[in-house]
Amino acid sequence: MASRCWRWWGWSARPRTRLPPAGSTPSFRHHFSTQEKTPQICVVGSGPAGFYTAQHLLKHPQAHVDIYEKQPVPFGLVRFGVAPDHPEVKNVINTFTQTAHSGRCAFWGNVEVGRDVTVPELREAYHAVVLSYGAEDHRALEIPGEELPGVCSARAFVGWYNGLPENQELEPDLSCDTAVILGQGNVALDVARILLTPPEHLERTDITKAALGVLRQSRVKTVWLVGRRGPLQVAFTIKELREMIQLPGARPILDPVDFLGLQDKIKEVPRPRKRLTELLLRTATEKPGPEEAARQASASRAWGLRFFRSPQQVLPSPDGRRAAGVRLAVTRLEGVDEATRAVPTGDMEDLPCGLVLSSIGYKSRPVDPSVPFDSKLGVIPNVEGRVMDVPGLYCSGWVKRGPTGVIATTMTDSFLTGQMLLQDLKAGLLPSGPRPGYAAIQALLSSRGLGPDAEVLGSGGSGQSLSQTGRSWMLRRWSGARARGSPGRSWWILRRCCASWATEPSPSPGPQQGRDECWEGKDWVRLSGTLHLC
Repeated sequence: MASRCWRWWGWSARPRTRLPPAGSTPSFRHHFSTQEKTPQICVVGSGPAGFYTAQHLLKHPQAHVDIYEKQPVPFGLVRFGVAPDHPEVKNVINTFTQTAHSGRCAFWGNVEVGRDVTVPELREAYHAVVLSYGAEDHRALEIPGEELPGVCSARAFVGWYNGLPENQELEPDLSCDTAVILGQGNVALDVARILLTPPEHLERTDITKAALGVLRQSRVKTVWLVGRRGPLQVAFTIKELREMIQLPGARPILDPVDFLGLQDKIKEVPRPRKRLTELLLRTATEKPGPEEAARQASASRAWGLRFFRSPQQVLPSPDGRRAAGVRLAVTRLEGVDEATRAVPTGDMEDLPCGLVLSSIGYKSRPVDPSVPFDSKLGVIPNVEGRVMDVPGLYCSGWVKRGPTGVIATTMTDSFLTGQMLLQDLKAGLLPSGPRPGYAAIQALLSSRGLGPDAEVLGSGGSGQSLSQTGRSWMLRRWSGARARGSPGRSWWILRRCCASWATEPSPSPGPQQGRDECWEGKDWVRLSGTLHLC
């Protein structure tokens, strides 16, 4: 079987004494003498949690950190989850790149822990293992009709327009007039904004070419965002709301009745929630000025918030072949503050639509039978990042605390896990003696037909073709100013295609430059530095 993983180092290739000589058979005993003072630490997942954890661990002057990732490329949800029109959020990649440039940090992509290598095997090869693989799944609606064509998760839709390989076959049908998003968080607003943003605005972002082509043909004119509770309980933030209110070519639809009596209720709420609710109130109840009124009158698209509605069923079309609407239960609120919950009133209403996107949250999956997992909470049971009852095993990010918070929250959380690990290392609580690190894992992967097949270092040739599960991988190199305007730097481009490698001209400068286009022409992957294919 052909190789399935590659490695990315910093700008210059440094010799790695950890790797075995050609033709040798790596073993734990073989590497003891060269690693006695080097803590070998493994991080599973290369999103914000993984990289922030690695960043903190590298404060140890001798520690070596290997980052494993199931995707061929790093950065997790920063690459595949952040909306393409939010490039400022993706700037954190610069920080992660600095971490990856460390001579004591290595990235190993296209290696799926739990499938290609097990957690016990990692624990045998490293002094400590940190699980930072995030929340890879979405919460199901668990209502009739959820399986109909025309229904998908917002997570899959986001992955589709961001070039996530597993979602490139989604092919959403945007030929309908109305879309319904079930959920009122930031992801729901991201999806609504992408559906309604004029394509000429999106083409200046790094959205995939394939998604942009589909959105150009979209007939969606109205997007409803449905929530079980009321305006005081929405999960989105004021920044995302302001973007929606000011979205070119779109107008908001808010029912003033939903906001009756809200002015008095917001006096005691925290300031961020108060500011958010005040903006909702003004938008729903105040008459817009002449300029804004003219803008809204000329808008060809619209979006609205439907409060106090809980989905009960996805309604099929007359022929039963696809979604045609959502049946909603009208709700009311009971309880106060954090105990507030939505209960049905007994009334029902149907909301016609041709596209249903569920955005009710992400959830983590168990990665390995040997790792404790709380299926109800969707987290690994832990105390400050130490996995309960498994010494030497740690966790950070969403798989540690659940899918909540922003990137800054994950940074704090991951630093804490890193701090606990280094404390345990200093206190002698981790395994003593040398560990081989990646050398042992490389041997395991090779024995399973997943090991090194080719390496490309330095400026190399014009391309390399590798076979992987019936597809071809191509490697090409850019240098100079064309690499996103970075003179003197080298960029590797990895592309998967249906046919074998063929000479292809470099993309020309212009609006398309900087866009991720690979996976059969849908999304390019650009990484700085030296790339190892294996």
